[in-house]
Amino acid sequence: MIGRLRILLWVLVGLAAVGGVYLALNPPKPGTQVANGDLPLDTIGGPFTLLGSDGQPFSSARLAGKPAAVFFGFTHCPDVCPTTLARLTRLRKQLAKGDDSFSIAFITVDPERDRPEDVGRYTGLFDTPVIGLTGSPAQIDQVKKQFGVFSQKVPTEGGDYSVDHTATVFLLDRNGKFVATLSPDEGDAAALDKLRRVTA
Repeated sequence: MIGRLRILLWVLVGLAAVGGVYLALNPPKPGTQVANGDLPLDTIGGPFTLLGSDGQPFSSARLAGKPAAVFFGFTHCPDVCPTTLARLTRLRKQLAKGDDSFSIAFITVDPERDRPEDVGRYTGLFDTPVIGLTGSPAQIDQVKKQFGVFSQKVPTEGGDYSVDHTATVFLLDRNGKFVATLSPDEGDAAALDKLRRVTA
């Protein structure tokens, strides 16, 4: 029995080695890598229309002309969302190119609670212009799908709920094309380097 187990383990080691050699000799082609588990990089994003904080339709075409950092969250978020938006504010200041260096867009994943005026009040808390966007559940689901964003309600005490969601920031170039992400766990130096390239 032990002998058979050893043979099986060596077979698995051999298969892993062969797989590693294959990947080294045949790297993935550009545009075939995935982000957030299931979307090819060259398909992330795309045009959308949501509601701005003024209650009027907001087309993604209005983001064109300068790079944009797009973040999905919700106004009742206790930590990740305010921390991420505050970080984007800080990074934009560190670029020393002014507020026009790149736009910051906050898209709610909780449209049932986050009305236009709610996202307006929330984004107004930050010491920098932030575009707050909401919409119908169907509209939000469509944009989440375009960016490969996950969100799910999580019941909390008292019959309320929170929302688990993707914490990635999506960077778009001046033409609205997805070019990179900022993750919560990467340092500011790496994030600034990406932003400098995007805003160059």
